[in-house]
Amino acid sequence: MARLFGTDGVRGLANAELTPELAFTMGRAATHYFGKEHKRPVFYIGRDTRISGHMLEAALAAGICSAGGEAVLLGVVPTPAVAYLTKKHGAQAGVVISASHNPYPDNGIKFFAGTGYKLPDAVEDELEKLIEADTDTMPRPTADGVGFITHKHDLLQEYVTYAVGTVQGSLKGLKIVVDCANGAAYEAAPTAFRALGAEVIVLNDKPDGININAGCGSTHLEQLQAAVAQNQADIGLAHDGDADRCLAVDENGEAIDGDQIMLICALEMLKNNTLAEKTLVATVMSNLGLHQAMKNAGGNVLVTPVGDRYVLEAMLKDNLVLGGEQSGHIIFSQYSTTGDGLITALKLAAALQQSGKKMSQLAKVMTRFPQLLVNIRVKSKQGWEDNARIAAVIKAGEMELGDNGRILVRPSGTEPLIRVMAEGPDLADLKRIVNAIADVVKQEQC
Repeated sequence: MARLFGTDGVRGLANAELTPELAFTMGRAATHYFGKEHKRPVFYIGRDTRISGHMLEAALAAGICSAGGEAVLLGVVPTPAVAYLTKKHGAQAGVVISASHNPYPDNGIKFFAGTGYKLPDAVEDELEKLIEADTDTMPRPTADGVGFITHKHDLLQEYVTYAVGTVQGSLKGLKIVVDCANGAAYEAAPTAFRALGAEVIVLNDKPDGININAGCGSTHLEQLQAAVAQNQADIGLAHDGDADRCLAVDENGEAIDGDQIMLICALEMLKNNTLAEKTLVATVMSNLGLHQAMKNAGGNVLVTPVGDRYVLEAMLKDNLVLGGEQSGHIIFSQYSTTGDGLITALKLAAALQQSGKKMSQLAKVMTRFPQLLVNIRVKSKQGWEDNARIAAVIKAGEMELGDNGRILVRPSGTEPLIRVMAEGPDLADLKRIVNAIADVVKQEQC
């Protein structure tokens, strides 16, 4: 049986795969687990703007109450705000109801420990056993043992104030366009940038339950690119649905990905001697150009598997302070226990302000090798790595690219997809190689 918890919690089509019944049981299981050491465990719950968030929030909170816990409803807040507030206020766990960059019919539930970090696999496995048990034998307290719900959306301002405090100086004089993706950043991001004195033009801050990520945000930069050009802004910043990632656009409307953002921030930290071990942590998906630029600056890149949890593990193990993914999930471990789109955006804007240069000049420090990624929808993500035909076509592509490029094939952690990525000096060659691999995967896996 497939694991219930994926790389980023439990996700699925809301009310079909991720049902209120499942959310209720997850609430009961989490309360039973965390209630072993606390008579009335407290859960801080945040959600994004999806219409299904209300339903899942209500069911999850009811499950927590039925097992004797306290559900603190934060309302619509960024994912990193839940992690921060959970830790700050001493709750036993935090819960985020969001499917991040996925389209609005999907939703998800993921947990943070009281430390603000995501739950380790072993704890998720314990919760999964409780959730999927044939019979629910978990306690159902009565009378004053029943749990209760409190509402604390006002705590969002505590998180915003904290995020603003991670930046020294002001952003006065910068004109910034912020795309909130009609998601969890729609209040926090504009408030933070205005608090630092920037002139802020806001896009997609009118969520209606179904417009989250719809042609906007970090997965669709076109609106932001046009707005930056139209308003002659210095920089554009785009969040995803739950605001744990950030991508950017320079003053000319050119996209700036997570690799470039990490590099700009890393070079600023190298200059100030604040980048621990002169090392940046990045995943296998990061561009070869990032490695070259860090080497040229006298720094290093530590490589991890795909996933912000692996980036964070490496950072904590070696006491490193900056790491992330090309997708814009970036962690400043001095300030955050998880990827934080708002702090990333603030740090990037501060680096721009301090440099006295144009955003395009900062981005050009890194030469991006052509990189092509194709997603193949499959019935099953299992067994592809043991398929002889798939292995043969990958090997042929690797031999053709040689030392000038690379190929990475991996399953998605959150969707029924096999991802094929190739990187090298010639885009036409990459297209041919990737399409050849994709064709074989389709034949063998669909």
